[in-house]
Amino acid sequence: MKKLIIFSSTLLLTAAVFAFAVAAQAWNINGKYNITFSSNAVSGIFKTFKGTIAFDEKNLAASNFNVTVDVASINTGNALQNKHAKSDEWFDAAKYPEIKYASKKIVKTATGYQVTGDLEIHGIKKEFSIPFTFKPAGNGATFNGTFKVNRNDFHIGKPGGDVEDVINVTVAVPVVKA
Repeated sequence: MKKLIIFSSTLLLTAAVFAFAVAAQAWNINGKYNITFSSNAVSGIFKTFKGTIAFDEKNLAASNFNVTVDVASINTGNALQNKHAKSDEWFDAAKYPEIKYASKKIVKTATGYQVTGDLEIHGIKKEFSIPFTFKPAGNGATFNGTFKVNRNDFHIGKPGGDVEDVINVTVAVPVVKA
């Protein structure tokens, strides 16, 4: 009986260690990503995006995103608007050079997935959820998401004025298995 208890305990402990040791698939970000934003008065892209992505559709608990956008890489197609967006009146790229997102949890939804984490813009960190889809293709995949950010939540520019308070953001991030 004692041997059976020891064997059972060892088996359970081994299974528990194995379950926690299984990590999500690591992905490398392909350089052909697309981070766009738009409103009634301005639209553009961020040209520099980097970070780490671990994602496994069968192991969402081990999946995570930790990504950054270089604020100085903003491009509206207008040099004067770019300079204005990088100034201390808007993003203040000199003081806050990155937009950061670090996930806390990822859940399956009816239309794909939703990641909840901390979004930090302009030195202000807030919990923020982003809906996304994941489309695997061979050794790669693409993450796509569309969401809205209220710039006033992060003290970007002055409330009201010519630029809408709510900015539309679209993200397309192709990845390959690491």
